[in-house]
Amino acid sequence: MTRCAACGAPGLVPHLKVAGDAGPDGLIPTTDRFGTALADIVRCTVCGHRQTDPMPADAVLESAYADAASEDYVAEEAGQRETARRALARIEAQLLPVPIPPNNGGPRRRTLLDLGCWVGFLLAEAVDRGWDAAGVEPSAFASAYARNRLGLTVHTGDLFTTELPLHHYDAIVMGDVIEHLPRPGEALDRMAELLRPGGIAWMALPDAGSVVARGLRARWWSVIPTHVQFFTRRSLRTLLERHGWMVLEIGSAPKAFSVRYYLERIGGYSPGLARALVRGARTVRIADRMWAPDFHDRMAVIARAPGDVEE
Repeated sequence: MTRCAACGAPGLVPHLKVAGDAGPDGLIPTTDRFGTALADIVRCTVCGHRQTDPMPADAVLESAYADAASEDYVAEEAGQRETARRALARIEAQLLPVPIPPNNGGPRRRTLLDLGCWVGFLLAEAVDRGWDAAGVEPSAFASAYARNRLGLTVHTGDLFTTELPLHHYDAIVMGDVIEHLPRPGEALDRMAELLRPGGIAWMALPDAGSVVARGLRARWWSVIPTHVQFFTRRSLRTLLERHGWMVLEIGSAPKAFSVRYYLERIGGYSPGLARALVRGARTVRIADRMWAPDFHDRMAVIARAPGDVEE
């Protein structure tokens, strides 16, 4: 019997009939194929969580993500870095002070791990802000870009198989990652092992309980082949608290992209309209302007790991 990935309740009910295949581009992080998932979506009547049923096999996802490659986010570097700076500011505001060991000249550098870091723009911004930062990324293309082009410490692999130091990190980042994981609770348990006492996690992800998501249903931009979990704010809080985490903050999390990028995404609904809007944006010279519209259908959560706080 399928159980809810958030609260563990059985008896999930049909929600959306959207089963399809990944398409010719595979499981890349950006897509215009709104309205298709790898299986139909079911809903938990207890906590409201949505998830695909059945879940894809681990081997299928691992192979697909290892082969994933896309230049879309590389072309949007300025917006990605601006979004990263906003996230890092929120993370830094929730950090506990770093203890100063006896006979030491000062506090140690803060440590950050970015899980699913893609090409590493958030990591690069963290390093610029003084963090000792590393990343984990399953895509060979993206992890190589982060190492070779940005000079970052990035491991090609995943959260469960990559060898990482235990109780080492002050913060763990998962931007647009948890919705891809068949067993998100196991990921939270693993993250808790990697964090120092009092450490925090920051996660950004689509909000399936938002007005936009409920209005568009199967045509919501987050119903795509890469996503297997569809969290609401309630179901994400339920999952975190069920695994001993303390939620510190939940809010919206808009992304900064160029006007052109956002208008091109309309192509998932109407290709002709998207082309016309992009032409219009070019005509009035705003196509390359930075834009971060907040549709309130993407959320960010900061939570403290279970365990005693470091003194």
